Amino acid sequence: MATKTAPKATEKAAAAPKGKKAAETKGSDGKAAETKAAKPNALQQPLKPTEELAAIVGAASLPRGEVVSKVWEYIKKHNLQNPENKREILADDKLKKVFGKDKCTMFEMNKHLAAHLKSA
Repeated sequence: MATKTAPKATEKAAAAPKGKKAAETKGSDGKAAETKAAKPNALQQPLKPTEELAAIVGAASLPRGEVVSKVWEYIKKHNLQNPENKREILADDKLKKVFGKDKCTMFEMNKHLAAHLKSA
């Protein structure tokens, strides 16, 4: 008498229905749903600077990445990095209004900038 053997794992996988990936799902209209990459992320969203920060980067709404770049341009143009420790920024009058103190590290800078940016 012949015995039944269990199907092999590859046969099970081939027989199983194929799942859809998140990017392949379709909406109610039958078109492919948008992926998360289509939405602007936090660095691309335009933000409005406060008056203190606008004195450095301008009054126009800018994405966070551009604000950081413009602040670094200002720091380098006015030679505000500590020559002994380049990670430390020595604030002038304009930057003191943004940082709230005479000096801060480049890692603290983003925290201070975030306090001066609002949704546009």
